[in-house]
Amino acid sequence: MNITIFCSDSSHPVNTYLQDWINKIKGIHLVRLVHSRQELTEGDFLFLVSCSELVPLEYRENYLHTLVLHASDLPVGRGWSPHVWDIVQGKGEITLSLLEAADKVDTGRIWLKCKILVEKTALWTDINRLLFEAEIKLMNKVVENYKKIKPYPQDEGIEPTYYRRRTPRDSLVDPFLSIAEQFDLIRVCDPDRFPAWFMLHGQKYKLVVEKVDNE
Repeated sequence: MNITIFCSDSSHPVNTYLQDWINKIKGIHLVRLVHSRQELTEGDFLFLVSCSELVPLEYRENYLHTLVLHASDLPVGRGWSPHVWDIVQGKGEITLSLLEAADKVDTGRIWLKCKILVEKTALWTDINRLLFEAEIKLMNKVVENYKKIKPYPQDEGIEPTYYRRRTPRDSLVDPFLSIAEQFDLIRVCDPDRFPAWFMLHGQKYKLVVEKVDNE
């Protein structure tokens, strides 16, 4: 089977998981990881993972199936970084959807879904691991069982919701509120790519939280 994985950000932490998966199946399938639309060719499956670029039909039609991994219970949570928005809002469970790419973003037929429990102590590294491992499992399941999977349309009886793209402003912490009040925000912030920060006495500060062993 000829498989392409498109992750538009070469520095995204999911790339390590994707490369590990490629190394495990490369003796069985022809699989490659690309980071730009210009690298797309043709094949059986095109997986869009943490992909911020739109992939028009002219590219998708060169593959038998183009599938998107999206961390929300579609049609709820279309748009950007849905699992981050959900955790910031206090949710302890996120849904990962694997769906067909369509011209209108996040509207395609659903192939698979799975639930992911996120403990209140989980920081961004833990959340990433849970999500990325679930993404690999769904991709694996599709490759191994695609003939048995029956895609279905998104529920038209559910009102779609949409999340906007997050900006550095969304990682702003209020120094006059407690850590407990803002912990869900702080713990989803990647300290390297999207750090939590606050302003105090006219100075901007970066806030990093790490787990330590109980003494």
